[in-house]
Amino acid sequence: MGKSKTANINEWVELYTADLYSWANYKVSDAELAKDLVQDTFVAAVEKYDGFKAESSPKTWLISILNHKIIDYYRKKVRQPVAKEIESFSRFFEANGDWQESRKPNNWQVDEKEEHLLDDNNFQQVLKECLDALPEKWSTCVKLKYLGEKNGEQICQELDITPSNFWQIVHRAKMQLRDCVETNWFNN
Repeated sequence: MGKSKTANINEWVELYTADLYSWANYKVSDAELAKDLVQDTFVAAVEKYDGFKAESSPKTWLISILNHKIIDYYRKKVRQPVAKEIESFSRFFEANGDWQESRKPNNWQVDEKEEHLLDDNNFQQVLKECLDALPEKWSTCVKLKYLGEKNGEQICQELDITPSNFWQIVHRAKMQLRDCVETNWFNN
């Protein structure tokens, strides 16, 4: 690291911003938030520059900082009050706990042209809108589990939640996603 701190940071911004942004946007599905996280990553890199020993590449070090920023973001979101969750979930059931007749799961009939739904841009858009409509804590858990390919133990640790809370959230989120996809894709 023969260059000055400023020269190195400036070079890293030029070389790695696009890759960091792409990774952050993939993880949080929000372009503006991804930009903020990348900016926070470079601020942290400036602050922690003296701790960088070049035992890994600068890009690897920056990705590590970015991953911590993403985890911190999700931890903060999970700790926010979520009274809306119970209200949104209760619409599936009667007061006695039985399924509401209009909310019973349908048997989805998929024809051959819909066999590869994830390859369909229109379906991807519906799925994204359904994910975005979930309460923040639910959306975070689903994204970490299915998009981030993390296991339940890792997610519980990252979000500081119990395993039973995690599985309850995932179950509720999947039910709401199913309802949303049925309403906005299969019934349209």
